[in-house]
Amino acid sequence: MTAHAILDTAAFVACAPFPRRVLDQSAWAEFAAALAATPALELLALWADPTHVHALLHDRDSADFLPVSVAVEIGLYPALSPTRPAAAWFERMIRDLWGHTAADGIDQRPWLDHGHWATTTPLAARPSPNLAAAEPAEFLTSEGEGLHQIAVGPVHAGIIEPGHFRFTCNGETIVRLEIRLGYLHKGTLGLLRGKSPRAAARFAARLSGDSTVAHAIAFAHAAEAACGVAAPPRATQLRGVMGEIERIANHLGDIGAIIGDASFAVLPARFGWHREAVLRAAARAFGHRLMMDAVIPGGLAEDLATEGARAILATVAAIEAELPGLVRIYDDTSSLADRLQSTGTLRPDLAERFAAGGFVGRASGRRFDARRIPGYAPYDRLDVTAVCLDQGDVDARVRVRLAEITESIRLLRLLLTELSDGPIALPLPMASGEGIGWSEGFRGDIWHWLRLEGGLITAAFLADPSWRQWPLLQAAIEGNIVADFPLCNKSFNCSYSGVDL
Repeated sequence: MTAHAILDTAAFVACAPFPRRVLDQSAWAEFAAALAATPALELLALWADPTHVHALLHDRDSADFLPVSVAVEIGLYPALSPTRPAAAWFERMIRDLWGHTAADGIDQRPWLDHGHWATTTPLAARPSPNLAAAEPAEFLTSEGEGLHQIAVGPVHAGIIEPGHFRFTCNGETIVRLEIRLGYLHKGTLGLLRGKSPRAAARFAARLSGDSTVAHAIAFAHAAEAACGVAAPPRATQLRGVMGEIERIANHLGDIGAIIGDASFAVLPARFGWHREAVLRAAARAFGHRLMMDAVIPGGLAEDLATEGARAILATVAAIEAELPGLVRIYDDTSSLADRLQSTGTLRPDLAERFAAGGFVGRASGRRFDARRIPGYAPYDRLDVTAVCLDQGDVDARVRVRLAEITESIRLLRLLLTELSDGPIALPLPMASGEGIGWSEGFRGDIWHWLRLEGGLITAAFLADPSWRQWPLLQAAIEGNIVADFPLCNKSFNCSYSGVDL
């Protein structure tokens, strides 16, 4: 049977806005195998609860979004990673947190659990005390004459998050990179349980601080879907304003950092200056430089400040005035072209296979933007332009980001000039149900799932786009020299905290 035919046999469970299909283990195993012949079914996320494993898939051909579940039997479920390699990190995470093992999974090593937790499988129905001593991390082997390894991190020279990078090199050429994360595990999913969506929103907003608005929007969407309510129009419009401000600020900072890693100081100074201006405008408009905790389930915590719109519009006008000149400098500097073009190339077929989101995917030909499909307010009334290239190198990722800054400025003007009057929040009922929410953060599509019982969260998962992008960095760096790793890494700028949960 085809993958779609197997899904048609599934029972349905209520989940808003996408009904969740439930397969038995035999059907799930057939479905996992059938995915090999169905490349259009993209894996967006994989997670669990104490009794089931859940997957969220996107059908590129029909634009449908399909949550699918399977019951775990004696601690096992059929793996998706043999046909969807992006599932491998998710499967390792599921084993660490819930204790469910992916039978025939391509990688069974621990992921989040480094052996230092007081208990093992902390989200399982019955967590067990950890009685074993921590063991050294196991890395993949490489064989060949003249190979050597370079170990970097988890502690780095700058003020950045911890992560370990294990390079296998032949001279200066990288033949393999393996990334080990999990150092920032915060127990976020456990902290959400037993709380109301309003109380839990603070934890979701801190999963990855540079995407606090985008994660807060996705969490609010999931809670509102589970409760069967919608935020007021003014709230959704101001959420859009905050989302675009966050996108502009992060793109400005990252573009400057990429160029700075190529030792060209002028542009980083100007991009950094404008990023600081954006953060100050955000503080004037919403009371916080990162706009943290401004978005809540049901709407917003506070309205736009009286002079907020003027501060935002003046700031983006200054960016718009100088940006063409900065781009000309970028285009005319041959040393930048030498360092950035053809460096860290991500092939389009890999971007498709891992469903890469955001500028990483769009720089490698995958035209996906959650503001457009499946879409959400206020973007359902705006014509969002998603710039797409196919070169897939560091330069392409910079150029997609530059185009997104210009598009976000256009969207900000539309949103602020057509801002509705009315309330900014409504109360959430003490409801029971399931909901899936999403947003388009600066890195790409974010997906949140919540299950409520009597108004309290009993299960949840928060999927940052970095889950599908970190493995692609490992692929893109192969064949590059060690000195170009900072350029490649910053051009992806995946979140450590976002996948450490």
